[in-house]
Amino acid sequence: MAPAQPFTPPVQRTGRPPDPAPPPRGRLLAVVLTVQFMVALDVSVVNVALPDIRADLGFTGDNLTWVINAYALAFGGLMMLGGRLGDLAGRRRTLLAGLVVFGLASLAGGLTQSPGWLITARAVQGAGAAALAPVALALLTTGFPRGPALSRALGLWGATAAVGGAVGVLAGGLLTEAFGWRAVMLVNVPIVAFALGAGLRLASEPRAGGAARRPDLAGALFVTAGAAALVLGVVRTGEVGWASPATALTLAAAAVLLAAFVAVELRVREPLLRMRLLAVRPVLGANLFMMLLFSGQFAAFFFTSLYLHRVLGYGPTAAGVAFLPFCVGIVLGSAIATRAVAPLGLRLPLVLGGLVGAAGFAWFGLAFAANGGFWTAIPGPSLVAATGIGMCVVPLGTAATSGVEPGEAGMASGLINTSRQVGGSIGLAVLDTLAATVMGGHGGASTAAAADGYGAALGAAGALLAVAAAVALALIPGRRPAS
Repeated sequence: MAPAQPFTPPVQRTGRPPDPAPPPRGRLLAVVLTVQFMVALDVSVVNVALPDIRADLGFTGDNLTWVINAYALAFGGLMMLGGRLGDLAGRRRTLLAGLVVFGLASLAGGLTQSPGWLITARAVQGAGAAALAPVALALLTTGFPRGPALSRALGLWGATAAVGGAVGVLAGGLLTEAFGWRAVMLVNVPIVAFALGAGLRLASEPRAGGAARRPDLAGALFVTAGAAALVLGVVRTGEVGWASPATALTLAAAAVLLAAFVAVELRVREPLLRMRLLAVRPVLGANLFMMLLFSGQFAAFFFTSLYLHRVLGYGPTAAGVAFLPFCVGIVLGSAIATRAVAPLGLRLPLVLGGLVGAAGFAWFGLAFAANGGFWTAIPGPSLVAATGIGMCVVPLGTAATSGVEPGEAGMASGLINTSRQVGGSIGLAVLDTLAATVMGGHGGASTAAAADGYGAALGAAGALLAVAAAVALALIPGRRPAS
């Protein structure tokens, strides 16, 4: 769930008021890591509870997927707006508002008695998360000085995101079996309460640039609608197929809306996204790499879960425990990268991490296709793939904000988080289509055919990570330029 001496040209002063003094770093880190863990947890914690949700609330098969899709649509569609609001209204204010929205939506979802209200609560949760994720990263990159302190903080941030997603699978099974499905929604309430208590103690920020700096409402409308249409068109391909008129129309609408967003951003004074950011090679490279990386990570969680349940016959709790090697690998890879970026720069850890992750996914593919057992198919590939992913997190977090003014850190953070969510959703949909093709369709496939399909999808995910390594080689500078 992406360094010690990053590329940081001197900040050009533009007449804007200086950023406020950073808050105490220990308290700031606690808030950011809590938020990151909660957002990552909610991406996966609900999945395991879906059968119980269907039985209790009376969902139909088609409507049940919207418990997941509603969150993904709001999360992916609103992150650019959330990041920019942090720049303009103050990151502390935006963080606290996002926590309140997320907490109230979690409470409402846990108490709901109808499918429609649960789907609505999940959408509002996604909106809250869209404010939290980019603002948390922006607080980190502006609150820690460039160098070892920021490298360590980014390592913890990345490890927390990935471990939160893996822990979500385990926690979803344990909570559902012990307390029922409502616990996977209500578990967020005490986490939000802790984060709010700590967040309220952070120093207040002045509004960036005063009243003259207005949010780019037209840009926000176009990018939100465009990103939501893109995610919607992709996630529904599992129901209607890639060749259906509905898919074609939705993706065409997404293209038109995103083109309109670009046109607006080139004209307004205070854009949601300054297009010149994409001309900064590390920023462009980091976003392309992030899209490919999370296509692989989303696929790892999804297809490994299916393999454990369908091929090996594991229950929710046992399947969650099986993800522990993945958690260990993420922590290991993040620790390696934290120490490596100072002497090696950003490019080499990204290239090595991408190749190690690709090797892990290729191992997954071969082991699944051979219909192996737990010991041959899960621990080794999980450890290798997760170590590679963990190695990429620290340099990605730094590259994504390299050369960006402090007042636009939320903009850059919103962009990299959008790349993560949208890239992961698109990649998973494409790989799911590949798996279904190999299986001859999801419905009624034999255990052996399912293993072949899941293996093919994860092998293709490995190829995506190899492409990501090539992107890093082409776009990420090898070392810090002389100042």
